[in-house]
Amino acid sequence: MDPTPGASRTAEPKTAQAGPADIVVGIASYNNSKTIGHVVRAVDAGLGKYFPQDRALIINSDGGSTDNTPEIVLNATIDHKTVFLPHRVTPVNRITAPYHGIPGKGSAFRTIFQSVISAGARACCVVDADLRSITPEWIELLIAPVLKEGFDFVAPLYTRHKYDGTITNSIIYPVTRALYGKKIRQPIGGEFGFSGKMAEFYLKQDVWETDVARFGIDIWMTTEALANQLSVCQSYLGAKIHDPKDPGTDLRDMFVQVVGSLFSLTEKHYKEWKDKKDSVDVPTFGFKYSVGVVPIKANIERMLTGFKVGVNNLKEVWARFLGQDAITAIEGASRKDTGGFRFPKELWARVVYDFMLASRHRRLPEEHLLRSLLPLYFGRTASFFLEVEDLSDDEAEDEVERVCMEYERQKGYLLERW
Repeated sequence: MDPTPGASRTAEPKTAQAGPADIVVGIASYNNSKTIGHVVRAVDAGLGKYFPQDRALIINSDGGSTDNTPEIVLNATIDHKTVFLPHRVTPVNRITAPYHGIPGKGSAFRTIFQSVISAGARACCVVDADLRSITPEWIELLIAPVLKEGFDFVAPLYTRHKYDGTITNSIIYPVTRALYGKKIRQPIGGEFGFSGKMAEFYLKQDVWETDVARFGIDIWMTTEALANQLSVCQSYLGAKIHDPKDPGTDLRDMFVQVVGSLFSLTEKHYKEWKDKKDSVDVPTFGFKYSVGVVPIKANIERMLTGFKVGVNNLKEVWARFLGQDAITAIEGASRKDTGGFRFPKELWARVVYDFMLASRHRRLPEEHLLRSLLPLYFGRTASFFLEVEDLSDDEAEDEVERVCMEYERQKGYLLERW
């Protein structure tokens, strides 16, 4: 889901018409007509089943869809008798409104935050519009920790295919865990729960002309919760089935925006992470169960080609901030054929930290720096896929754990050079 703005109005006037609400569920959308009806019905059922006494609002923050997405949101219906839902004290209100600002998911969330504050809601959750696996239970698992347990922020926890979530597995999760000491497995998962006061905090931040307004919104929300030492948890939602993407072809802009946001947040919150040591689990809600996931197809050869072309074209650029040992190891890896190719996790963690330091010390213009990291990301991702090719998803998760431990082990390297 990549919402694009269709108008320059906010949702505040329409939200005011809806009246107060205890719970707000936000759905950012752009041309999601094939899936959003299912998402809305699942949300409606979840609110009816688990929060029948609470006033609820569904806000669709739309980016100018041309495929009737807003109309589907307003007209989607569910037969409450067929799923044994109790009679609600008040109906669930629905509003669809265009967002304004930079095209992207973050701008859509800004409108949702406005809606939470205008409605005076105590709790909110946001869910993607392209979900195929959402169930009513997701709404309970994202909202109940806020309303019933007093948490400020709820991250999702999914079962995912071993080839899914490559940016998360290789950079975002290991770095976030190493810096802030909390094992939030899906810092950019897409579905989050949070309190009304968190929505107010988010809205007040001056980030809406940055990449946070695009794909950087997820890591920004998670990091701000961690850096401000708010109460965080995660909820197990099962499988996340949506529109998967090939990391070798589809994720370039997302990579730059998410990793760029991570780097800027690392610089902003240095005082909050510098003294953190090791990492600990966070409270986890939900029932963990075995679930089938959709296999992800990835073109390893294309990723390796991107890596090798990058080595040929960018090694002199990398030499400005990577050590000679790293450059030599990278060049050596580029000469391997597919069967013998490896980009070791020890080298990868050092490279990412060196890029973070290069960002901190302004070695290159930021976008040039981030785009020059892409070929190395392709190389590491291809290596990971080859390493876990014959492993189960659970066994591949063990390898992700070892990657995280390597980042934690090398955190002192980052601190010494900061």
